[in-house]
Amino acid sequence: MEPSPVAVPHVLVLPIPLQGHINSMLKLSELISLAGFHVTFLNTEHIHRLLLHFTNVTSRFARWPGFHFATIPDGLPFDHPRSGPGLVELFDSLKITSIPLLREMLVSNRWGSDVRPPVTCIIADGIMSFTIDVARDLNIPTIFFRTVSACSFWAYFCVPKLIEAGEIPFRDADMDCPITCVPGMENFLRRADLPGSCRTNNLGDRTLQFLVTETINTTRASALILNTFEDLEGPILCQIRSHCPRLYTIGPLHALLKTQISDSSPSVSSNSLWEENKSCIRWLDSKPLRSVVYVSFGSLATMTRDEVLEFWHGLVNSGKPFLWVIRPDLLARKEGEDQILTELVEGTRERAYIVEWAPQEEVLAHPAVGGFLTHSGWNSTLESIYAGVPMICWPYFADQQINSRFVSEVWKLGLDMKDTCDRLKVELMVKEVMERKRDEMIKSAENMAKLARMSVGEGGSSSCNLDKLIQDIRSMCVRASST
Repeated sequence: MEPSPVAVPHVLVLPIPLQGHINSMLKLSELISLAGFHVTFLNTEHIHRLLLHFTNVTSRFARWPGFHFATIPDGLPFDHPRSGPGLVELFDSLKITSIPLLREMLVSNRWGSDVRPPVTCIIADGIMSFTIDVARDLNIPTIFFRTVSACSFWAYFCVPKLIEAGEIPFRDADMDCPITCVPGMENFLRRADLPGSCRTNNLGDRTLQFLVTETINTTRASALILNTFEDLEGPILCQIRSHCPRLYTIGPLHALLKTQISDSSPSVSSNSLWEENKSCIRWLDSKPLRSVVYVSFGSLATMTRDEVLEFWHGLVNSGKPFLWVIRPDLLARKEGEDQILTELVEGTRERAYIVEWAPQEEVLAHPAVGGFLTHSGWNSTLESIYAGVPMICWPYFADQQINSRFVSEVWKLGLDMKDTCDRLKVELMVKEVMERKRDEMIKSAENMAKLARMSVGEGGSSSCNLDKLIQDIRSMCVRASST
């Protein structure tokens, strides 16, 4: 006998409208849809337009009868940048706009129907804690999904302890000074490695206060999901579990999704908010094994003209072929942008390939790629780990500073180049990864890649945790409906 519609959980997925967050939460939504749940993915209207324009999400998710997209305004004008300094305005506007709308939509059963029950569980981005207050009033359990690393989450969680101990704000300019009040990181963490917002001299800084408050609020949620795996961040996960005991590690998400989808299903597609240029794959096909440096600084980082040129000179002087992603909005200031990009393309035509956006998972999996010069965003870091590609880390902001420290000092999967942008340093580090330390780093990267593959395989920790998450969502929904 088929279960009645009320017996099937209806999960509302609520992401922050940023590329890395959308990417992870769409993958999570697809995994939940595989369990036969009803899933409503609540996007901002702005983000949904981009997804419809650059991806095939509509046709891809059509294979899951219980899945559907819904939209909500973010309260900002159409031409607002929604990035850089505009991020704070985006979060402020979302909070003002979303709370009353979310409450009204849940109360009115906006997303229910004859075949779809009312929302019985919310999975919200972990920096949208306002959803807890709305959901509790309506007796709906809320699970947080933090799209950053466990080490970054734990560092934010420990900020009040750092303030109490006088380790922040910094008393001087010595960024190599050890940080000793983050349990589990006492032996290697420095000021330079703390999340970017910790560098402020003002403890009332809005970004710092926002991130710390949102992280502490995680303890109010019914559970916490992290996109990581036990063999990668086990010691830090033990620290987090002392405060958030119901914790599900289900990463690397992109790999777990691939293992869960049957061979007969369409291949996993992009969730990119930029148009991917797949011609770079043909270019990689012509290159020798592990000979190419892949360069990408993610979807939010911006650079000055001088920084771009320092990287360009360092890459060219290394003598290695490179594939470089240069977004149209990568340069912080527009003066001379067209001339710079023309010079870069012309100056590297024989040895390099430049695209505005690349199919990153496919690029990292390509046998020609031997190193990844990255901003150390968590999605990029996990994708590189799973592909077994050593990294050169140039973190930009937020969690990226601590991710890069773990890559270099804890996991031994690459080099950390934070806070420097010098052509000689770029050249040196490229040669270290691609020549001098190549065998050593490849061995470390391949060992960690093996552990990542085991975690998402049958009986692996992430695979089992996904099963437990699905079972617990069912139980939460049953308990909520019976009270």
